[in-house]
Amino acid sequence: MKKLLAVTVIVLLCIAASNLLDASFHPAWDNDWQMYMGGEEIDGPFGFLMGALMAGGGLLIAAVVLVCVAAFIGVLFAGLGIMAVAGFAILAALLVVALGAALSPLLVPVALVVGLCWFFNRRNKRRATVKEAAV
Repeated sequence: MKKLLAVTVIVLLCIAASNLLDASFHPAWDNDWQMYMGGEEIDGPFGFLMGALMAGGGLLIAAVVLVCVAAFIGVLFAGLGIMAVAGFAILAALLVVALGAALSPLLVPVALVVGLCWFFNRRNKRRATVKEAAV
């Protein structure tokens, strides 16, 4: 059933495409269908069949090209998205480093106070562990 639906849609698209190519805009089943192949004029039902096949082949090629282009664009945008995320991560890391480098002269007094507090607390803990070991 699914194949019948697909074939029906393709046939209808072929008829619509060949109807658009018909310059006289007469009903589709008139005998004014003409196709020129190799310098010969082919008309009638066989001309209609050949025109429909040629139009359908062109539409099939166009569909394959569109699918390939869509896949390529999808892969391209996925790669660009990954590169953008990586670029933002690198930019954030550089900003953190730049901010730290810019603030380091201003943080020297705070770093001295924190370092001294850490040193004295560490020294007091070491003395307490030595006293406990001696007892």
